Amino acid sequence: MIRSLFKRESEPQRTSRTLLSGPRIPRHSSGWSAMLKHLKEEESLRVLDIGPTSPQNINFLTGLGHSVYMSDVVHEALAGPAGGSWITAATEEGGEPGFDVASFFEQNLNFGGREFDVVLLWTTLDYIPQGLIDPLIKHLHTAVKRGGKILAIFHTKAAGPETAFCRYHLTDSDSIELQESEPHPVLRVYTNRNIEKLFSHYGGYRFFLAKDNLYEVIITR
Repeated sequence: MIRSLFKRESEPQRTSRTLLSGPRIPRHSSGWSAMLKHLKEEESLRVLDIGPTSPQNINFLTGLGHSVYMSDVVHEALAGPAGGSWITAATEEGGEPGFDVASFFEQNLNFGGREFDVVLLWTTLDYIPQGLIDPLIKHLHTAVKRGGKILAIFHTKAAGPETAFCRYHLTDSDSIELQESEPHPVLRVYTNRNIEKLFSHYGGYRFFLAKDNLYEVIITR
């Protein structure tokens, strides 16, 4: 379910069920540094922050004068609706399972006609079911204003100590804070070419290389 916080005047509709545990580990982020510059240069932006509810992110973004919306996409996609699953049977024998995209978007990403200037997508595409990836990217394409920006992070390895699913907390610096969440596995690893194809209908993208097993991209609508 999407939760709206408009300049801190309204409350989230419900608390995310995602468990956040462990310490917050700072990590240098060139992508966040570039996005932070953009957030400070512009006024009254509408920001969609994908992930479990983060009071730190809410306070930081509203403190800059922006409107904030949050949606815990990974948890909701993997947990399924109450008493069920978003996964549907394959349409062909031996084919990939499907995903009930329409119902998922209605319950979790119904923007009510709102358009966003910034989307903090983080590592969402590494963890969600295959059947949701392309529809989500297309859904964001319709919801992001022309010239709007998406910050996405991708793992370069599918296994290892740096592949834990984390919530990214914002800071007023070139670092973000990682806090481990639920033990979701990385389901896929993307190459630069994969990412370019995924966002081929967007206006452009800027890659940021890092020394660890993560790399970052800012995609422009």
